[in-house]
Amino acid sequence: MNGIWPLGSSVKHLTIAGGAMLYNAALARNFSPSWFEPQFWTERGELAGTARGRGTAHYVRTAERDLVLRHYRRGGLAARVFADRYLWRGEERTRPFAEWALTHRLHLAGLPVPVPIAARYVRHGRLYRGDIITERIASTGSLTEALRSEALPLLTWISIGRCIRRFHDLGVCHADLNAHNVLLGDQAVYLVDFDRCSLRADGLWRDGNLVRLRRSLEKISYGLPAERFTDADWQALLGGYRQSSAPPAGAAAQHT
Repeated sequence: MNGIWPLGSSVKHLTIAGGAMLYNAALARNFSPSWFEPQFWTERGELAGTARGRGTAHYVRTAERDLVLRHYRRGGLAARVFADRYLWRGEERTRPFAEWALTHRLHLAGLPVPVPIAARYVRHGRLYRGDIITERIASTGSLTEALRSEALPLLTWISIGRCIRRFHDLGVCHADLNAHNVLLGDQAVYLVDFDRCSLRADGLWRDGNLVRLRRSLEKISYGLPAERFTDADWQALLGGYRQSSAPPAGAAAQHT
């Protein structure tokens, strides 16, 4: 694993029944495979909620930190046949290990991402299932949720553009850059969901990411009051994107 991803000494790789798991021992010293089971948290009274989408996310509230446990599940037509099963192509190419390793690397680089805690896969012959646990970002809502509530200040759009530029300058091609995966925190803008994302040399994929985000914003804002997403908002985002990728001092996602 470390041949491709230099994860550091705090990251532990353990073989478990039918598969393996990664976890950051510095953040979860008492970690066990039971953490990947929602029933474990239910019995402890620490399961705080569940969100259902393409994959099910369970929100966990512990004494130390809030967590998100996400089970990988297919979308589209493939979901009817394979549901939550994926073709085995080697450990390093499993969805949970690849996403966890990339998120861990981005976190170490200082980018605004959820802190990765653990990941696992369980193999069934030529197929496998997987899960990932990250720290839940405090006091945030998605860009989608914000737009459905109110119009955002131009400074927020500038901050979003700056955030995306930081990822692009590191070569991060986000496979699903949309308004749901942009989170607005009290002090920063975050990107989440790095499943199927990759590191690439500079190229036209940057424009493709921005086009995908624009389409997402147009879809979400359709039917909302016209001021929720305007061309001036988009130009402010692009203006922030064109600026230096270095995080400005005191920058925050202001969406009050």
